Amino acid sequence: MFLTSGARCDIQMTQSPSSLSASVGGRVTITCRASQGISNNLNWYQQKPGKTPKLLIYAASSLQSGIPSRFSDSGSGRDYTLTISSLQPEEFAAYY
Repeated sequence: MFLTSGARCDIQMTQSPSSLSASVGGRVTITCRASQGISNNLNWYQQKPGKTPKLLIYAASSLQSGIPSRFSDSGSGRDYTLTISSLQPEEFAAYY
């Protein structure tokens, strides 16, 4: 999140589910809802324990270089969904 001097941020983000179980090769879907429209200003991150967050998707739909196309985002306005298809063992992590 970036804040500029004098900026005010009143947007609340709700992610669901808060936790989930998944299997290797399975499909994972995580939803994020904003309290108001955010004009596709949404990034998705992956974070493993003890590591810094890794950018996966920026501007709601642009895949960061080096990220497999099994990661995708859909949505607009207030509601966005991160989908990971064919989950790999190294992808068990926190996502936000």
